[in-house]
Amino acid sequence: MGRTSDAKEKLLSVAFDLIYEQSYGSVGIEQICTRAGVNKGSFYYFFKTKADLVVAAYEEHWRMKVPDYERIFSREQPPLQRLQDWCEYMREVQLLRSHKYGHVCGCPFASVGGELATQDTKIRAKTRELFNNHIRYLAGAIQDAMDAGEAGPGKAETKARMVHAFVIGLLLRAKIFNDLKILRLADEGVFALIGAGAAIGTKGRKGNTAR
Repeated sequence: MGRTSDAKEKLLSVAFDLIYEQSYGSVGIEQICTRAGVNKGSFYYFFKTKADLVVAAYEEHWRMKVPDYERIFSREQPPLQRLQDWCEYMREVQLLRSHKYGHVCGCPFASVGGELATQDTKIRAKTRELFNNHIRYLAGAIQDAMDAGEAGPGKAETKARMVHAFVIGLLLRAKIFNDLKILRLADEGVFALIGAGAAIGTKGRKGNTAR
């Protein structure tokens, strides 16, 4: 059951599924191992606790997202276009996951982080770290928009935190209402928060994936 060479990948895959199915907090290590087809010895070879599996799943999830973020936030693209592309990317990912899992999944970091952050310091620290990773990309684009006179004055990092919080809130609302159409508000809200007004706004906005 579960060779050591692939046991870790199977456990991480199950962790992703449980996070997206909104059932991670309700299952124990034995159930995770059964679903992954590995024995508990293999689990404890890689992870001391279920929280350690969450942290590893978070890290793997972010590792897979980095190439997309590097492409979306490339400085070869105009700063407001980067933010618009980020919103579209978020909608596309949510659409794909909703097809796979049968419901709007929201942000995996916020879902489990919000549930378990008060119970485990490692999960809280990793959630904060990954949120900050997102914010750094956003802050770079916002600073460039400010420098180009395309966004209002202020501190780029503060604006980035506001934008991130707004989008996390939209994802939570979309998850609760199980309605991807809620995510169409992302572009308009992001531009309003950074003082870009309707610089791009609905003009040419792609946003059709969240139907």
